[in-house]
Amino acid sequence: MTQTGTENYLSLKNTVRLFLVLLFHSVTFGQSQSSPNVLVIITDDQGYGDLGVTGNPHIKTPVLDAFARESIRFTNFYVSPVCAPTRASLMTGRYSLRTGVRDTYNGGANMASSEITIAELLKQKSYRTGIFGKWHLGDVYPHRPMDQGFDESVIHLSGGMGQVGDFTTWFQGDRSYFDPVLWRNGKQQAYPGYCSDIFAQEAISFIEANKEGPFFCYLSFNAPHTPLQVPEKYNQMYRNVDPSADFADPKGPFPKMTRKDKEDARKVYAMVSNIDDNVGKVLDKLEESGIAENTIVIFLTDNGPQQRRYVAGMRGRKGSVYRGGVRVPFYMRFPAKFDGNKDISTNAVHMDILPTLAEICGLELPVDRRIDGRSLLPLLNSNEQQQWSERPLFFYWTRKYPERYYNMALVRGDQKLVANTDHDGNILDYEFYDLKTDPWELENRIEDQKDMALQLKEDLDKTYLELVSSPNLVDPPRAIVGATASEAVVLNRNDAEGDRGIWAQEEVFGKWRVTIKEGYYKIRFKFIKPIQAGGRMVLEANTLVAQQRNEDQDTDELIMENVYFPDLECDLIPFYGIGSKRIFPFWVELTRLN
Repeated sequence: MTQTGTENYLSLKNTVRLFLVLLFHSVTFGQSQSSPNVLVIITDDQGYGDLGVTGNPHIKTPVLDAFARESIRFTNFYVSPVCAPTRASLMTGRYSLRTGVRDTYNGGANMASSEITIAELLKQKSYRTGIFGKWHLGDVYPHRPMDQGFDESVIHLSGGMGQVGDFTTWFQGDRSYFDPVLWRNGKQQAYPGYCSDIFAQEAISFIEANKEGPFFCYLSFNAPHTPLQVPEKYNQMYRNVDPSADFADPKGPFPKMTRKDKEDARKVYAMVSNIDDNVGKVLDKLEESGIAENTIVIFLTDNGPQQRRYVAGMRGRKGSVYRGGVRVPFYMRFPAKFDGNKDISTNAVHMDILPTLAEICGLELPVDRRIDGRSLLPLLNSNEQQQWSERPLFFYWTRKYPERYYNMALVRGDQKLVANTDHDGNILDYEFYDLKTDPWELENRIEDQKDMALQLKEDLDKTYLELVSSPNLVDPPRAIVGATASEAVVLNRNDAEGDRGIWAQEEVFGKWRVTIKEGYYKIRFKFIKPIQAGGRMVLEANTLVAQQRNEDQDTDELIMENVYFPDLECDLIPFYGIGSKRIFPFWVELTRLN
């Protein structure tokens, strides 16, 4: 959309909004005093550069560009380097390690049920709450959205559709984003269409059903995460685009792109344009319902891009603690209270969303735990940003648990310390950047800023040691099996621990941390490929071991009937033994019979 076209679009929207506000004044006036609606939109693996408004000349995002221009824009907004930690921090206002979330799989993406989410907080003021899309904080009771404050949920499982944990879409392969089986309030349900269209339509239906308010709608797109699938009409929009060319005034270095990088970028842009269309439909529903003035709308992404492409000259991408991995767009619009079209350059972070919403909506924060985020209201209310004292912000990413001084960073104001060294590395092995003069993190000034670097390292050490001692990390959350008789519980590969990098392998050691309620169980073991007859199915639960021979058939599924468990906490370890092989199931379903 051209600049003139964008201005016309905004002018028309403002005229429609004024008419609807006058028409529905009696409805919205009462709400605006204390209970605004809340809509949080987050996308998956969309980088800072995947918007027209952030300098990308190729991507077509007229709705999000216009929304950004009429919003308050936090230009230095940070998240975690990967998705599950970002979502845990967004939901709770706390560092993800405090919540028990330490990974995107490996059993490390289950948020402790004792955590208080935005949904649970807002329900104290009778908000209706709904999530549509990606949750990624636990698939089994008591970690599901419906256990953590959401009245309505339509989600996929684990970290993404087509991934091993989302076993209802895994076997669909290159069609996993189309006509999926999703989970509506904990039950499987088939949906026709493309996933982003489905999630947006479910959000629209939720808004329509709750437009008298107040409501909290969490629209959490799983796109443009891999697999890169999108309706063909969107692919056609980019078939002749060279994602590496035509950047008239590139800021910072531009990544070298292979043919595969360019192909992936075109697909990502297509997926983002589909999201843009769907965001437009959701925002239109707010306007049509006369509630746009009294609705807080937040848009952000969960981390940097997975693939190599334009990221506004920043260094790094998804998984990295450099800015390309953790700096994302963040736009907030609340017409009833704040003027839009304003930039705020003060550092802000995903953990600030919960305390900000709590203060705006008139809710007290929990006092029995550390809330690491801060309300952004002082910044939203004033142009005097000097009143905001900068705090240290800690970033890390490695599989399983944080690895001391590897892919770690601490940011305080414009100063940044990056650690990519050994556990006992010298301070001169670190990197120090002045983000005010070097936002691309190209000039390591550790030699002349050694004393300042040592101060930042003290904060990094203090934060790291505090977080790795978190009770939910030391004693990770467990799935509860058998809480309700006759309700099947499926333990999936995303939540399986054992060997590092456990994914879709067959001969791999794996286990699930569970609490089992006493009773007799029917247990189904599903395998990725048929197993050969002549082996034994073995199930270990602490000192209890059940085994069953399979002499008759090659099969991808085995069933054990009437397996008794007392009340216990255990590592549940299943495997099929044949010869020297120990084959780990793809998933295990347990149903308490009594």
